[in-house]
Amino acid sequence: MRIVIAGATGFIGRALSEALCGDYEVIALSRDCRRARQVLPAAVTPVQWDARTAEGWAEHADGAAAVVDLVGENIGAGRWSRARKQRIMQSRADATEAILMAVRQARTKPDVVILGSAVGYYGPGGDETLDEDCPAGKGFLPEVCSAVEGCADALEAMGVRAVRLRTGLVLGPGGGALAKMALPFRFHVGGRIGSGRQWMSWVSLRDEVAAIRYLIENKTLRGAYNVTAPQPARAADFFRAVGRAMGRRSWTVMPAFVARALFGQMADEVLLTGQRVAARRLAEAGFTFEDHDLQTTLDDIYLRGANP
Repeated sequence: MRIVIAGATGFIGRALSEALCGDYEVIALSRDCRRARQVLPAAVTPVQWDARTAEGWAEHADGAAAVVDLVGENIGAGRWSRARKQRIMQSRADATEAILMAVRQARTKPDVVILGSAVGYYGPGGDETLDEDCPAGKGFLPEVCSAVEGCADALEAMGVRAVRLRTGLVLGPGGGALAKMALPFRFHVGGRIGSGRQWMSWVSLRDEVAAIRYLIENKTLRGAYNVTAPQPARAADFFRAVGRAMGRRSWTVMPAFVARALFGQMADEVLLTGQRVAARRLAEAGFTFEDHDLQTTLDDIYLRGANP
């Protein structure tokens, strides 16, 4: 059975490819096959694609067990200029359109398409607990997530099971957002941003990978699924836990006005606000998260000798 992963060389994609390649034929779509061969297990087959069309790879979607879309320009790579926002949106729109093209061409449709979205779909949520029945919020991130999720109806119309994967902050060794968050602590200047009362909904990398696999293999599951650990954390507690795991104090504060001056719109949508998200539908489907406690999860990441 074949699984096609777009974005396989990314933080989540690498871990997912490694987890699946023992049981599936894994096809990694990449714009740089040489790099893909360097960072992915030898059992994974890199296939060239342009991240915009189905040219050169559509045959692999034909009869696939799953196509997993994890593509997208990093939203936290820098200040959201007009050009960067365009790249963030366009990278996702192009990838989903390419997947739709491949599915349309397939004589035997894939069993499922997993669309990588995020909890940013809900926009700033305050203290409200948000589950999958909550509507999209307002702002740039909800627009981006809604654009990704928008092709689910077209997939379902073709008879393909579509899953919208609304992922929280993924914590694991070797990269991801934690690498950037940890950097100030390495120089003993780590701390919170803004009030510290904003919620951070997180998930361990191993639970993220396990959830994706669960959604692929349980053929009755479709629609939107939040992928977040059962115990979200306030930002102040989150950064304090990072400091403890690294053996550093969490003592500095970046005031909100400084964050806005440095990061503009991204500060208000990502850094100073958050979402308290519940993975209700996964729990109802019988999925069990292995990692519940934030401090234990972070301690484990650093005790394994990771350098996030």
